[in-house]
Amino acid sequence: MTISAIIFDLGGVLLRTADFAPREKLAIRLGMSRGELEQIIFAGESGDKVQRGEITSQQHWSNLATQFHYSDVKIYQLVEEFFATDEIDTNLLGFIRHLHKTYKTGLLSNAFDDLRQIITERWHFGDAFDNMVISAEVGLVKPDPHIYHLAVEQLGVKAEQAVFVDDMQHNIDGAKRVGMLGIHFRNPQQMRRELEQLLNGHNG
Repeated sequence: MTISAIIFDLGGVLLRTADFAPREKLAIRLGMSRGELEQIIFAGESGDKVQRGEITSQQHWSNLATQFHYSDVKIYQLVEEFFATDEIDTNLLGFIRHLHKTYKTGLLSNAFDDLRQIITERWHFGDAFDNMVISAEVGLVKPDPHIYHLAVEQLGVKAEQAVFVDDMQHNIDGAKRVGMLGIHFRNPQQMRRELEQLLNGHNG
């Protein structure tokens, strides 16, 4: 079947951490590993709730302030330090804009309720996508099959017509279970190579 849409994850794909040293230093100060700190922020009880839209991002940071015995001011300093070296891959963004001339493009991200505002006001790349599905806004998280169905429905394509790019294998597996094609992102060069192979194979 002809590929009509390409859907991208955000964190770990379009937005990547250029240097993990600040997170490492922060974790050491908190008496834990970087992996443990990332788990608390993204996947602990509060992290799960904020990504499902059950609490706001402000409530999430307040929960972590309580957990770390931090003031509200200090927790926001921690947040800034944690995300300090996260960068949008402008070359990849340019590639997505190029794809957007021919294909429908989508963003599908497990993220907090303030992501759309950040994209619009800070990163200014909403124009690169026909549609953005953000977990906190829809109350669903990858790899729930319903979120993939929602992503393709909002793009007006069938699952079999869509490619999903994500850095987490279990999210790719979830996409494939609903009939989508999937690319496990490791680096931009590998992703582009595999995507071009898919596009040539299905659309040639």
